Amino acid sequence: MDDELVARKPLCERVEVLKVPIDILPAEDIERIIFSLLERGQGEDIVLLSLSDLLRARRNGEFRNYVRDAALVIPISKSLVSGMRFLTGKTPVRYMPFDFVVNLLTMLERREFSIYMLGGKPSVLALSEKNIRETFPKLRIIGRFPGIIKKQAEDTILKVIRKSSPALLLIGQGVHGRERWVAKNTHRLNSGLRLWCSDLYSVFAKRRKRPPKAVFQYGFEWVVFCLHNPFRVVRFFSFIRYTFLLLFYRIFRKKMP
Repeated sequence: MDDELVARKPLCERVEVLKVPIDILPAEDIERIIFSLLERGQGEDIVLLSLSDLLRARRNGEFRNYVRDAALVIPISKSLVSGMRFLTGKTPVRYMPFDFVVNLLTMLERREFSIYMLGGKPSVLALSEKNIRETFPKLRIIGRFPGIIKKQAEDTILKVIRKSSPALLLIGQGVHGRERWVAKNTHRLNSGLRLWCSDLYSVFAKRRKRPPKAVFQYGFEWVVFCLHNPFRVVRFFSFIRYTFLLLFYRIFRKKMP
């Protein structure tokens, strides 16, 4: 068997929902799996998958490949949990994005590992770095660069990230192409973990509040998001589409390849 295929074998159970992979990652296994990924010595993407991401992966081949190739695909939408349970009878663990990242940084700090911060506005990124240094004093922040990357500077930034070789490349809002930027440059980046999360730096900088845990637990965080941006209410139609797709797959799955 090919050594590379063995090395990239999923470290937790992976189940497909509407032909998009989702991992079942118990909380007690996170640390073991994270350090196993780092020991591989390869570039490993962690995807925090929302419902809109799942639907995007179904219609966009480039993004679908990015999700399929990711080392971990973590569900963050309650509808993904219920959808997997409806189709397969299995239940993945759902994580709040900010809490997942904080837990990840806590694990890396214990071993005094390093991170590189990419994305966000300059003022937000600087404040985020300050707050992360205060919260995780043993975590080594070896560089940062705001999200607006000019084309002529991109090669330099990629070289800096690759040479500094952080254990985690933390990518936030502002990077052109979002996750697609990671997928496009995966062979030019370092061999550590890579994680993209849209408003992460705004939360670290205390410019935006995360949804209360009780609201997130019941799957109503979208209400909070709609209060910040009323146009997000159109995502309700995505949920309707998702529901019809689940029913279709449930009825016809035995006839489908």
